[in-house]
Amino acid sequence: MLTRAIVVSLLLVSFGFAQGRPALVAQGRPYFTDAFPPEEFAARRRAVMDRIGDAVAVIQGAPEMSAEVAFRQNNHFFYLTGVEVPRAILVIDGASRRSSLYLGPPRRERYNGPELGPGEPAATITGIESVVDRDTFAASLAQFNDEGRALFTPFRAEVRGGGSVGEATGHARATTGDPWDGRPSREAAFRERVQKAAPRVELKDLDPILDAMRFIKSPREIALMREATRITGLGIMEAMREAAPGKYEYELSAAAEWVFRRHNSQGPAYFPLSATGPNTVYSHYHRGLRKLADGDIVQFDYAPDYKYYTSDVSRVFPANGKFTPRQRQLYTIYLRLYQALMSSIKPSITITQVAADAGKKMEEIITAFQFTDPKIKEAAVKFAAQYQTGKPRSSLGHALGMEVHDVTVRRDSFQPGEIFTIEPPISIPDENLAMRIEDVILITPTGIENMSAFVPIEVEAIEKLMREPGVGERR
Repeated sequence: MLTRAIVVSLLLVSFGFAQGRPALVAQGRPYFTDAFPPEEFAARRRAVMDRIGDAVAVIQGAPEMSAEVAFRQNNHFFYLTGVEVPRAILVIDGASRRSSLYLGPPRRERYNGPELGPGEPAATITGIESVVDRDTFAASLAQFNDEGRALFTPFRAEVRGGGSVGEATGHARATTGDPWDGRPSREAAFRERVQKAAPRVELKDLDPILDAMRFIKSPREIALMREATRITGLGIMEAMREAAPGKYEYELSAAAEWVFRRHNSQGPAYFPLSATGPNTVYSHYHRGLRKLADGDIVQFDYAPDYKYYTSDVSRVFPANGKFTPRQRQLYTIYLRLYQALMSSIKPSITITQVAADAGKKMEEIITAFQFTDPKIKEAAVKFAAQYQTGKPRSSLGHALGMEVHDVTVRRDSFQPGEIFTIEPPISIPDENLAMRIEDVILITPTGIENMSAFVPIEVEAIEKLMREPGVGERR
């Protein structure tokens, strides 16, 4: 009995011969993702239908890149289709319970290899009921206008690899407000054109619907993010091995990126945050040009863009491989307070309840800890106070998923399927010294899973790992 993969391959080969074009069996990274099977995307489209009723939803795919770099789809479009074709348009019809994908003719097969175009094979591959020529979208839009349909579409600027909502919306706002630019966002321009072509259509924002869906991860998404976190951790461990006085911050980033690429990552999920010495006080420092000095502390935070999902893990370690007594004291009390916070997170409770529980534990830890430096005690007391007063910085951390600062929704309590990070920093400001650990937390029906727990975090484990040769030495 033929498997689905063989059937699809035969369809592609026959389609290629029939059209006088190369068969659409691409080598390497596919034009349709292998991150999830078509039924995962179909379930998401059905969920959109459930939420929009008899209306239609229209989502634009990202345009082609303006440089010789690999195309990456925007997150919303990928989430619903898995299709990696520039300028595609998806229509989800809530009334007919069918979806249509509008694709232009392949334009760069001669240079880039096979591309997905309109036709039956594309429908079979993607699981989308109808895949037609992009030029027919205007006729569909006219029909929606005649019917007086409501039309949901994203209002927010699209997000692609290495970005998050904050950066995308900030860039769009700055561009529109620039007196020497003033262009509207691509989404605003699209809405204007739709409204002009279909004045009876009522435009509604699709972003809240997709945000709510993306916020809770499916089992397949959880498995993929677990793998993204595994790759992230391996990369950070390689950076730890590579660290040594005299090396540069960018060399540590390169060691991690070598691991990311070996595991088929598309690129970085964000710029490498490789900070040493006084640079540790800047939470998003990324210049990477400082030379590691003996006695420095290193703050390292880097993750890959893996099949459109990411992770976000941070670790602190000594540049020379061994904590000084003072560094050890600051790091140890910080780690114990951090672990108290993590142990307080549970499903079906609020952030305020987490803070209250963690605050009590932190008070006991500080009381029992043997401080020899008043500045370290002051830093620990200040750190704990934010939880004891019920006002944790940044609400513990941030959501994680297709974006490193992923979409989020208001909710009363933690729910199974949420994935987020905790990253509370501790600092001694007058010494330009800061530390920030970060782990990836999954809320389960019965508790939490720390996806990044395997990355060394205790002093002894860090020092042991750093005695191993780095990738440069091994090669």
